[in-house]
Amino acid sequence: MKETGKKRILIIEDEEHIAEGLKFNLSLQGHDVLIAPDGVSGLRQWKEWQPHLIVLDIMLPGINGFSVLQSVRLADERLPILILTAKGAPDDRVRGLSYGSDDYMTKPFNLDEFLLRVERLLARVIWSRGEEKTGPSQQTYAFGGNEIDFDTFTARCRQGTIQLTEQEVKILKLFIANRGKPLSRKHLLEIGWGYTGVTTTRTVDNFIVRFRKYFEDDPQKPLYFKSLRSVGYVFDHE
Repeated sequence: MKETGKKRILIIEDEEHIAEGLKFNLSLQGHDVLIAPDGVSGLRQWKEWQPHLIVLDIMLPGINGFSVLQSVRLADERLPILILTAKGAPDDRVRGLSYGSDDYMTKPFNLDEFLLRVERLLARVIWSRGEEKTGPSQQTYAFGGNEIDFDTFTARCRQGTIQLTEQEVKILKLFIANRGKPLSRKHLLEIGWGYTGVTTTRTVDNFIVRFRKYFEDDPQKPLYFKSLRSVGYVFDHE
């Protein structure tokens, strides 16, 4: 199967000489390439440009690559992401793969190998389109008499059936993926919002108030969305 047309590749890399070198060689392969020098601009370009593949460094100014990876995966589980980084320790590799990267390469790297891995990931996207289900994927999550439907952005809860916003769904996915683990406001802002200077910790608090109103029998005594003093919040249920 062959798909015509250029592929869009987003490089999120703060080392200019590496980024420009990658752009030059990927362009020679016939791809459209865009560079983002930090995590915040990388997330913005991902949303606006909708690339077919992301090449992602880990050590970035502002928001690190792990947070960028988690943020993208909350919204898109299929977009190929190749981590290219100097962090080659086994723990870093495991962390990157567990957060949802499709491939992991360390610097210094072999250019021919890198280009082959890129082409393999792009080819996987083309083939996978023929395997997509035509019906609903039935992505739901239930807890304490509540049920969230991630396909329709709806929730059945104590208030009946409510329509969730895209951002509410994204934050709920983040809590569910980290069930039982404390999440700081800073971590929630980085991954959930792609933290910018205009975003405040009060934004996180306001979303928690909404979730408690939706899902708790007694919002004043939450069972699921709990506050942790001087830390942040934790989502859990039996």
